[in-house]
Amino acid sequence: MRNQTLLLVVFSLFMLTGCRSRKNVTQPRKAVTGKEIVKPSEPEREKTTIVTPPADAPYTVVVATYIDNYSGIAREEMLQYGIPASITLAQGILESGAGRGELTRKANNHFGIKCHSTWTGDRVYHDDDEKGECFRKYKDPKYSFRDHSLFLTQRSRYADLFKLKKDDYKGWARGLKKAGYATDPRYPQKLIDIVERYKLYEYDEMVLGSKANPVRPDDSKISTYTVVKGDTLYSIARRFNITVDTLKEYNGLDTNNISIGQVLYLHPVKNQ
Repeated sequence: MRNQTLLLVVFSLFMLTGCRSRKNVTQPRKAVTGKEIVKPSEPEREKTTIVTPPADAPYTVVVATYIDNYSGIAREEMLQYGIPASITLAQGILESGAGRGELTRKANNHFGIKCHSTWTGDRVYHDDDEKGECFRKYKDPKYSFRDHSLFLTQRSRYADLFKLKKDDYKGWARGLKKAGYATDPRYPQKLIDIVERYKLYEYDEMVLGSKANPVRPDDSKISTYTVVKGDTLYSIARRFNITVDTLKEYNGLDTNNISIGQVLYLHPVKNQ
């Protein structure tokens, strides 16, 4: 009897231990970690296509390549901000060594714009007036050109420049020096020489329309344009190869505000 009781106790303990063991073997549900979550990649912004001249290319070829690379951007900036494309290109050629300067190569900074207190973007340190000065660094050269436009339009000391005719590159060259853009007394003449040597004034003429063909041949026959949804003064000016300021002048506009259905003149009203 005792043996049967002992055997029953041992069997019960064995069954209890086995159940616990099976529970311990059960694996907990695996948590999903951040590394296992696949996030859709953001599309990259279109980057400026830059052609690099051979290392042994003559300087005239280097400059011609620079103009080919950036003349389109300079014209866009002229359309939107009213700064002559010839001046923008001449400044870029002069201040970046036609794209071969150290600051331009390592920071895409074509105009030597320093960090200043408001800059929150990337930066590099470069010897200039003082050792190790802070300069702005750009992911794409086009942002350097845009910063150049903003630099001139957002500072009151350059306001008189925008009263000049858009093709007055000589006035702009002298005005930049007068406003304190550069300390070199020969800075204006250097810009003028570059503009005239490489005929950069032709890019002003393209924007102003004196020698350029419209985007569409039939546009030249259109004397007015009716605003549709999605239009801005900038998009309309670009379409008809004129500047925003010229379009505003033709239509007596003081602001950039336009409305759907509004009819805009594409030439001086007095010529009708």
